[in-house]
Amino acid sequence: MSLDDMDKNGIATAMLSVVQPGTWFGDVEETRALTRKLNDYGATLVRDHPGRYGMFACIAPPDIEGSLKEIEYGLDTLHADGIALLTSYGTTYLGDPSFAPVYAELNRRMAIVYVHPIAPNCCKSLVPGIPVGSIEYATDSTRTIAHLVFSGTVTKFPDIRWIFSHSGGTLPFLTGRFIRLAEERKPAFLPNGPLPEFRKFHYELAQGNTPGQIAALLKMVPLAQVLYGTDYPFRPGAEVNAGIAAYGFSAAEIESIERGAAFKLLPRLKA
Repeated sequence: MSLDDMDKNGIATAMLSVVQPGTWFGDVEETRALTRKLNDYGATLVRDHPGRYGMFACIAPPDIEGSLKEIEYGLDTLHADGIALLTSYGTTYLGDPSFAPVYAELNRRMAIVYVHPIAPNCCKSLVPGIPVGSIEYATDSTRTIAHLVFSGTVTKFPDIRWIFSHSGGTLPFLTGRFIRLAEERKPAFLPNGPLPEFRKFHYELAQGNTPGQIAALLKMVPLAQVLYGTDYPFRPGAEVNAGIAAYGFSAAEIESIERGAAFKLLPRLKA
């Protein structure tokens, strides 16, 4: 089904990752076994369909020792293209200092880290009749990006290359509030406020491709930081294709979104 959707929508290569609920349920041994099984399965797909897939290996940062071993296995043995994280693990967001050993290793490797949202523990079934994914996924992306920046994590580990889903969730619409927060707190690691850090990240357009979403994102970051994304199987490639076409990008801009920006992050895709 994945390959059929790719062929139908002109997608040469898709990046595989594990999404919600991930592999962390509080039991270390269960987490390690499930994480390894999923990463091995993803690597099998990459191997069995040359050129059609890449992979971001999953880890579970609350298990520091297991995560460090899986980073080594995923990147060195499976040759994954990067690491996949969720926006939160239980009540813990990605800027938590307990994750520092994991980030130190990812920073040493200058790793790509792709982040997909999850329904957070705080906010499930808040509004009757509104699925949690309709509001909370985008909101959880914003929470974790803000936590990474305001905790000092991204400045402490500057060589990690972050990719966030869904045009950054609600982040582009809340930049004014975060600028104000930095003005009030004056953290030494954000001498120019949070915007320079937000602009370093990459953002993909899955479920973030309406004209308003794209316009807000491009007010926050340069086009070179914007990546193509589908969110398959939750959305087909046709949706983001239509969103890109409707925005009125030039041919050069479309080439950057659909291929050029990804080639800069992952040069091996050119082969």
